[in-house]
Amino acid sequence: MSSVTPEIHEHVGHGPVADLAARRAYEQAWAQFTKQQSPEEFCGNWLVIQCHAIGGVSDGVVVLQRPGASGFAPVAFYPERPRDRARLARVTETALKEGRGVVEPLRPPDGAAAHPRYQLAYPVHLEGKVRAVVSVDIDPRPEAQLQAAIRGLQWGSGWLELLLRRHSDPHETERLRLKVALDLVATLLEHGPFGDSATAFTTELAAKLGCDRVALGLVKGGRVRMAAVSHSPHFERKANLVRAIESAMEETVDQGASVAHPADPAGPPAVSRAHEALLHESGSGSAVSFPLLDGGRVIGALTFERAAGHRFEPETLVVCEAVASVAGPIVQLKSGNEASLVQHAGRSTQGLWQKLAGPGHAGFKLGTLALTALAAFFFFATGEFRVSADATLEGTVQRAITAPINGYVKEARLRAGDTVKEGQVIGTFDDRDLKLERVKLVSQREQYVRQYREAMGKRERAQAQIVSAQIAQAEAQLALVEEQLERSVMKAPYDGVIVSGDLSQSLGSPVERGQVLFEVAPLESYRIVLKVDEYDIAHVASGQRGELTVSSIPAERFAFAVSRITPVNTAKEGRNFFRVEATLDADAGSRLRPGMEGIGKIYVEERKLIWIWTHRFTDWLRLKIWSWLP
Repeated sequence: MSSVTPEIHEHVGHGPVADLAARRAYEQAWAQFTKQQSPEEFCGNWLVIQCHAIGGVSDGVVVLQRPGASGFAPVAFYPERPRDRARLARVTETALKEGRGVVEPLRPPDGAAAHPRYQLAYPVHLEGKVRAVVSVDIDPRPEAQLQAAIRGLQWGSGWLELLLRRHSDPHETERLRLKVALDLVATLLEHGPFGDSATAFTTELAAKLGCDRVALGLVKGGRVRMAAVSHSPHFERKANLVRAIESAMEETVDQGASVAHPADPAGPPAVSRAHEALLHESGSGSAVSFPLLDGGRVIGALTFERAAGHRFEPETLVVCEAVASVAGPIVQLKSGNEASLVQHAGRSTQGLWQKLAGPGHAGFKLGTLALTALAAFFFFATGEFRVSADATLEGTVQRAITAPINGYVKEARLRAGDTVKEGQVIGTFDDRDLKLERVKLVSQREQYVRQYREAMGKRERAQAQIVSAQIAQAEAQLALVEEQLERSVMKAPYDGVIVSGDLSQSLGSPVERGQVLFEVAPLESYRIVLKVDEYDIAHVASGQRGELTVSSIPAERFAFAVSRITPVNTAKEGRNFFRVEATLDADAGSRLRPGMEGIGKIYVEERKLIWIWTHRFTDWLRLKIWSWLP
């Protein structure tokens, strides 16, 4: 196709080795070209042959639009691994946009070359659209040889057109028909009220499909009622023609398939007496009806009529069927939106009943059965109603050990958590000052005794009485000091456990008289304090039984009985709680200690499970409704 000696430029360079590799690639491409191959392989072999025919090609690419795709993608390069895949991008884009062949000269920046290199791109059209582009980069050459290269590229692109026709999308026709159907159905969505949109829809169908009349009917109460007819927003329901159209619609609804008259001999058999009567009444030449389906349920029908002497072509019937299949859900949605609340309820009930009583819908039936069984179980099943509350363990009697004097801590043998026996020493105070005070008072008392004796020996009664009073005062002070010395030793008042107090880190620290240093509770005598929510306090009464679980022993349950309900509530975290006291059973065990916390559950009575699980919400709702009422 060109008089220029073919030149093949590979990455390996020029010379005999490169020419030999190019020749082998050319021969292999010819050998594979006539065999069955994929579009990519076909384009690759074709590009090698085309570049060899043009000659002097340094780069080449084939860009193809695959069937069903909207974009273009490169499928073949020459050489197979080019130095720059984006080198021909600009000229390829130009050919895609303009849809024609493009020739662009590429001059070096310094203008040293007498003739520029050229980039050629040629688009391949199929059904009026660009489906492929082939682009090459060639060496400089005279104008005549450049024209020859362009013609060679144009003639060679015929092979690409043949490839595109062979591998064109087999579903293209179906997509076009579906697009027409969707464009027609879009009329339903362009208008507001269902009556206006249905009239516009049928009128558009009649105009686009060459029909004299198109009617739309809906199933109501087991009968089909015409909802719209083309070219007429109003029609008389009692007219004979309307009744004939509705009969034809009922015929296709009853059979659940399309019905045509005159019928196609090659089509499936169908009863068409109502359609024959419609043609006799209207004087039309042919009529066909299609059922409108929504979720497998027939909700109406479309009837198409053509004038005398005209029948429906197979292609038109396919479009009509596509319109009916797409329009069904939209018609149901728009007509349902304008239905009353009673109609909505009736349709929903009817739909549910059809799922339950009709064939199929096994999953829905099983789910309904399971829900029914679950509801029956909740309605009839009963359980133990229990009131849960946070619980704290306290001693029934709790004795406080306080500081008898202002002094200093000398010794602290025990602390909180230790068990003690009655009379066991817990701690002592520094008693040196008290002992000195006792020595002083003893000496002072002896002095007063001597003075008393002297006064009695001298028969000084007045002086003797004064001294006798001083002796009594000294003995009283001495008795007080002795009592304080005795109380400087802190002893356990009974067998129990120290629930609070730790002076081991406060030895030598001053304490004030009356300050609480330890608290002792008995080991075997406890009471439980439960914080019952105000929503549940009405269900609690004295004498009710319950069980306690403490956090430190979660595997054990300790039985108790409610002994007292305190009519005073406390607020905590935005909620109100009542104090309820309970007594542990005698065999509660010795592992419990005062201060333990856990959960207590008070048994109330047997009640229905549904009430147990919902009474909190119903009580809250009842209160809210009461607050909203005037």
